[in-house]
Amino acid sequence: MTVKIGIMGYGNLGKGLEYAIMQNSDLELAAVFTRRDPKTVSIITQNVKVYHADDVFDFQDKIDVLILCTSSAYDLPKQTARYASAFNVVDSFDTHAKIPEHFKAVDIAAKNADKTAVIAAGWDPGMFSLNRLYAQAILPDGDSCTFWGKGISQGHSDAIRHIANVKDARQYTIPKEEALKQVRSGSFENLGIRQKHLRECFVVIDETKLCDDEKSVDILKNEIEHKIKSMPDYFDKYDTKVHFISEEELIKKHSGMPHGGFVFHCGTTGKNRENRHIIEYSLKLDSNPEFTASILAAYARAAYRLNKDGVSGAKTVFDIAPAYIINKTGEELRSKML
Repeated sequence: MTVKIGIMGYGNLGKGLEYAIMQNSDLELAAVFTRRDPKTVSIITQNVKVYHADDVFDFQDKIDVLILCTSSAYDLPKQTARYASAFNVVDSFDTHAKIPEHFKAVDIAAKNADKTAVIAAGWDPGMFSLNRLYAQAILPDGDSCTFWGKGISQGHSDAIRHIANVKDARQYTIPKEEALKQVRSGSFENLGIRQKHLRECFVVIDETKLCDDEKSVDILKNEIEHKIKSMPDYFDKYDTKVHFISEEELIKKHSGMPHGGFVFHCGTTGKNRENRHIIEYSLKLDSNPEFTASILAAYARAAYRLNKDGVSGAKTVFDIAPAYIINKTGEELRSKML
């Protein structure tokens, strides 16, 4: 079985997905789609072409799964449902608060087309979601707590870049050390969003918008900072620091894509709840986009298999059995991994 994959969008996530496909013998890259001029986009897979995004619907009989590697904030809310009307699709939609409405829209489109759409298949939502579910199922008398970072959030960085007069930006999500210590001791009390994380932003202003008037520059910076700190679902509920730096400094000091985080669950068992248990799951990632892309690749396999089994509609990681995402038979799993 070879699953033919189409990549929609060839930024950091799309490039990571191309690498992931190369590491999976049952996946094959069929085409890459971009909103840029295809002639300006170079990929590393030989004998595979780059096409304009508008041409994707010409490939319905040539692609088994279309993986969407575009902006979670600005593209996926419209794109996933649109493409699910013609393809099995996978996305890494990561705006937690809007997942229910995203799921509903995609579910309708995919069911109408007899297609399978896996949404929110990243590491959070995604892998962290699974660990929260397993922990709460095993220890129902307990509490879960999630920390992200330290690392660059692609979605948050992209959201800043969409602000007028911003040329480039990186946003670091940073767990607060005092909160980590508290949770590892088994106490989850009084830990709201603001108590757990700091968001630190490094922003490059479009130099064409600058002038010699220092007051005007300060006004522009204040406007951008206000837009960042007040952005719903991204920054408005967090302590946020904003630094304005040069493009040279951004490239020199902030070109990497590290990330990671922790999921904790503390629960009790026993007749009188006398025994306490702490579950900790952690990730430390050198490349956030490459790791996320590897998850997307695994769930593309699942989307293809589920559709072959006659399953249609939207699915999340909660709905998909682990055996669907790995390139091994049930016998191999039972004999080597169970």
